[in-house]
Amino acid sequence: MSTTRKRSLALAAGAASIALVLTACGGGTTAGDDGTAKPSDGGSTTSTEKITLTVATFNEFGYEDLLKEYMDLNPNITVEAVKAATSQEARDKLNTSLAAGSGASDIEAVETDWWPELMQYADKFEDLSNGPDVKDRWLKWKTDQATTPDGKLVGYGTDIGPEGICYRSDLFAAAGLPTDRAEVAKLLTGDWAKYFEVGKQFMSKSTVPWFDSASATYSTMVNQVAEPYETKDGTPKDLATNDKVKGIYEQVLAASVGDNLSAHLNQWSDDWVGAFQNNGFATMLCPGWMLGVIEGNAAGVTGWDIADVFPGGGGNWGGSYLTVPKGGAHAEEAIKLAAWLTAPDQQLKAFAAKGTFPSQKEALASPDLLNATNTFFNNAPTGKILANRAAAIEVQPFKGPNYFSIHTVMTDAVTRVDVDKTDDAASSWDKALQAYKELGLS
Repeated sequence: MSTTRKRSLALAAGAASIALVLTACGGGTTAGDDGTAKPSDGGSTTSTEKITLTVATFNEFGYEDLLKEYMDLNPNITVEAVKAATSQEARDKLNTSLAAGSGASDIEAVETDWWPELMQYADKFEDLSNGPDVKDRWLKWKTDQATTPDGKLVGYGTDIGPEGICYRSDLFAAAGLPTDRAEVAKLLTGDWAKYFEVGKQFMSKSTVPWFDSASATYSTMVNQVAEPYETKDGTPKDLATNDKVKGIYEQVLAASVGDNLSAHLNQWSDDWVGAFQNNGFATMLCPGWMLGVIEGNAAGVTGWDIADVFPGGGGNWGGSYLTVPKGGAHAEEAIKLAAWLTAPDQQLKAFAAKGTFPSQKEALASPDLLNATNTFFNNAPTGKILANRAAAIEVQPFKGPNYFSIHTVMTDAVTRVDVDKTDDAASSWDKALQAYKELGLS
């Protein structure tokens, strides 16, 4: 059995097992008269009790200094960070903890792509509706995605991922392309075909690949489709007749493999991380949270910049929520911490630390955000650029409970061709159809 098939079956089996087992989870808190979560008898807290809260995140949330600040403000509380290397690792751990009925952190970060899957089990998370300063705090679409049909809010929005194009100005100069970010924006304005065409121009004068990852590019393009894998009532689309998705798949692989524009890397792999130090690629699709990742991986490398432009107009990649799983000993204090971490001042500090772009209305209008610059990216006005990119987003794709599983089938298909080089586009598509069939969705 192929690795892809095993992974697809595991995803389907994992979802089924969670559905069967989750009924045993939770029960560690009770609700007060105002609906706010209250600690259970086994985990009461007071203003003077010394307690420890755990906060589980992944990638870069910009919380390192914030957690220290919170402990300074609340000397009776110790906050421990539990950081997974990737969102997939964090997802697997959370699903395992929920299925087991124990082991989840007091606060769990959930990434946008697997959020719809967990919303099926919203009763296993605390209702955050009565937390401090909740009303009209976030962008409406951000709050809507975390609200159940009966009005429970089960996630506090952290960041969103408006995207620009990050590029190596020194590599552009060597290939005879403009380097000024306004000129680069003009050069790249247009659709995906334009982005790939400029890549061919670049590579006619350079041996450096144009972009890092075909699967990341595919994911971003799919995020510009209103209903990529499911209709708005949650009905999965038949992959065999999903011409929109197949067209994106073929366009990405024609550019990445046919024109050899890709560095043929999986994002977050060791090879990808190392490529930042070795002129591995000239451009990246760049949500705000990626700025901190690039700066960390490319430490000591000069030339990175960001342009106020994106193929197809606008796109959002990623963003997360903070949740409080039921069963924790200190739910009330965990809710307070989650609310504090997602408040305007803290969202602005997280953006300054790691580029995680706020989803909170007051933070989005702050001069501190709009006037922010980033020294590593040639003093680019990253606050203004990302605010412009957020305003350019026209489509928020529908992501139902099956989005993650179907999307994994498709990114596996891209990876087989671009990274593993075990298949061509046609044979990998056939394997994707088989893997989709094995999900049992139609």
